[in-house]
Amino acid sequence: MSHTIFEWQQDTWTKIMSMRGRMPHAFLLFGAEGIGKAQFAEHLAKSLLCESADPDGHACGKCLSCNWFDQYSHPDYRRVRPGLLDEEDAADAGAGEAAEEPEKKTAKASKAPSKEIVIDQVRALSNFMNISTHRQGTRVVVMYPAEALNTPAANALLKSLEEPNPNTVFILVSHKIDRLLPTILSRCHKLPLTMPSKVQAITWLTEQGVKEPESWLALQGGAPLLALEMAQSEDTKELEEFLRGLSKPDLETSLKLADKMQKMDMPRTVSWLQRWLYDIFSYKQSGKIRYYPKYQQDISRLATRSNNDMLMKLIKSSQDRQTIASHPLSGKLFLEDMLLEYSSSFI
Repeated sequence: MSHTIFEWQQDTWTKIMSMRGRMPHAFLLFGAEGIGKAQFAEHLAKSLLCESADPDGHACGKCLSCNWFDQYSHPDYRRVRPGLLDEEDAADAGAGEAAEEPEKKTAKASKAPSKEIVIDQVRALSNFMNISTHRQGTRVVVMYPAEALNTPAANALLKSLEEPNPNTVFILVSHKIDRLLPTILSRCHKLPLTMPSKVQAITWLTEQGVKEPESWLALQGGAPLLALEMAQSEDTKELEEFLRGLSKPDLETSLKLADKMQKMDMPRTVSWLQRWLYDIFSYKQSGKIRYYPKYQQDISRLATRSNNDMLMKLIKSSQDRQTIASHPLSGKLFLEDMLLEYSSSFI
């Protein structure tokens, strides 16, 4: 039987399975984005609901409960994510997204999905938790990313965690544990999911058919699922064009880039610049490049043309821009301002 957790998650799985018989009512799985936390959470949920789990705790994949789970119709399971208010949308979400992206556009969507988990979604769990379970006496709620909870939703969830319903297990998944309420943290059994080793990640990417896996892995900071997503993304050409523009700072090029890329995902585009600046700063301090090793020659040249104060100012500015990147008043003006500031610093 094929198990759907990754090699680098085996130790965490073993640790959780050692708790059988005294299972906590709430888990918090946390770690870097793109390492498979959502898939791990879904696999754990399926195993908790399975009626004939194997000796290692993995779901059998054959019982009625497993069949329901695979068809997104298990009556004792709920998935809570940003933008999902109806259980019928769960099938659109998929069980264990490769890159743990919280949202997908659907044809029936009339507006952009919410980026928050809202109080109505948490309140909707009340009826679910107050009725009798259908199978095995266990119900499971998976929520990710947990930091997407807005304040009213977080407070509503806290009540459920403080007074847990019998036979109910919450599995929260977080990329950014520092954004969660301390009271929520204190009521969950926290389990870190670690990054895979470089060898593990490259081996896995190679098995997925990714060419130049080491470069893609570096680009995503060692997160293999993000590396796979980027390698398969239509944004690859845009990234390369963006980096070429950064490698030869020029005011005219900056304006052209802003015009061409104004409809790109802004948080992702800002993150490309943030990683570029990190590499320049890192190379200047230690001669090491983390994200863009293919651009070592350009990065080393820019490092010699910069000073620490200038780089720190640009890094701080990019951080500030990232906080508003999801809601820019104008994508074009937002990018123009960012790229012109960058280019003028090196000219």
